[in-house]
Amino acid sequence: MTESDALFPAGKSSIDCTADTLKVLSNPQRLKILCSLADNELTVQQIVEHAGSSQSNVSQHLGQMRNKGILLSRNDANRVYYRIGDRRVLQLIQMMKEIYCPPSEGRICDPDPAVHL
Repeated sequence: MTESDALFPAGKSSIDCTADTLKVLSNPQRLKILCSLADNELTVQQIVEHAGSSQSNVSQHLGQMRNKGILLSRNDANRVYYRIGDRRVLQLIQMMKEIYCPPSEGRICDPDPAVHL
């Protein structure tokens, strides 16, 4: 068994699924949204405030991540709350940053709003 067989035992469909998910994660605005959700669930309006973008733009990003299972949502009266579906996604993002980004940039989900992705 090769290393690639161990990573993707189901064949091409697993590779395609992984690639599609990584494409969704590859957007800076989506990474910013994920970082804002690192500690707790937030309403769409709270995410808009953290992301510094329009509600329609943020809603599109939230929908794409929800459709991939990266985010989960729940309705409470007239509010929609989002949270990260699997906390390991934050570890994945941090690991990729450590491998591919200069070390002087700090943690990708740094709580300091002055730190940009």
